[in-house]
Amino acid sequence: MRTVDLAYRTMFAELVQRSLDASFESDFPTTGNFVRVPVKERIYWYFEETQPKKTRRYVGPADDPEIAKRVGAFREIKDDLRSRRKLVSTLVREAGLTEPEKFTGDIVQALGKAGIFRLRGVLVGTVAFQSYAGYLGVRLPGGSLQTGDADFAQHYSISSAVDDSLPPILDVLREIDPTFREIPHRSDRMRVTQYENAARYKVEFLTPNRGSDDYADHASPMPSLGGASAQPLRFLDFLIHQPIRTVLLHRSGVPVVVPSPERYAVHKLIVASRRQSDANGVAKREKDVYQASLLVEALEATRRQDDLAVVFSEAWGRGQSWREAIQIGLGMLSPKKREAVEKTIRGGLSEISEGLEGFTRKTHAS
Repeated sequence: MRTVDLAYRTMFAELVQRSLDASFESDFPTTGNFVRVPVKERIYWYFEETQPKKTRRYVGPADDPEIAKRVGAFREIKDDLRSRRKLVSTLVREAGLTEPEKFTGDIVQALGKAGIFRLRGVLVGTVAFQSYAGYLGVRLPGGSLQTGDADFAQHYSISSAVDDSLPPILDVLREIDPTFREIPHRSDRMRVTQYENAARYKVEFLTPNRGSDDYADHASPMPSLGGASAQPLRFLDFLIHQPIRTVLLHRSGVPVVVPSPERYAVHKLIVASRRQSDANGVAKREKDVYQASLLVEALEATRRQDDLAVVFSEAWGRGQSWREAIQIGLGMLSPKKREAVEKTIRGGLSEISEGLEGFTRKTHAS
């Protein structure tokens, strides 16, 4: 896998920082103030305005160093839209990094400005995968990047606790395309987890299901998602744990929160094992394992095998059903790809001095 020059990796890091600073400024005008608010034995930052009436919006945990830094530098942040657009153009045209399809970029940007990431939502799926080229400093094949939807995840516990909400989701989406409509949930017809436009482009909201699979047939209410509910999914809590901040290379840079690439890779191996056997399921399964193998290769190329090993070990330690799902996912790779993936994982496990019962023996025997 080809990595990009150090100069471009440095440029991307600068774009991330400046885009985060600019988004923070646009979310919180200088006419307001940040206040610390205790909630259930923790301290959180809220943004308070008094004109035209007193309002208070959730920002994030007071112990988040990135938020604390931006609160401290709030009045010094300057928006440099034009120069950031030039950075994005250079990274796409000269460095060959991935940019999202324009409509997708506009959707993510609109929901970002509406507050989805401020309210600790996480962009998941192939759109999140598109962000890893810049984050890791590698060139990803175009065939792994195609998508016709945008998926966002949020924990129910967060959605119910922040005491804040996005504006109505349908209104936000119709600012981009007035043909968007609500799709009633298949089991809970009064709830909506998906929105679709005339071109069949879908925006979906998801939440972790850590209980019985019976809950997967019911939409979960999400108080902070502007009227949207969310589809519960198994293994999603693993994927969105400790997400990262990065930027989609769209317009002047769209700040996003996405899963870490190592969690994305392991999660794709797991979910591939649960795809249905119809034509759509087979296509998704092939895409799952392809993206997983590409990320493992990218993590090795950028010397992040130890990060992968830590996350792989966590998943392996969650029980027999997780181990079986991982093994099935690995078995869906071609023999050559599987050998390369397992070699990278074993190398990372060696670096962190971790031995996983059953993994080494089974993979050597395969």
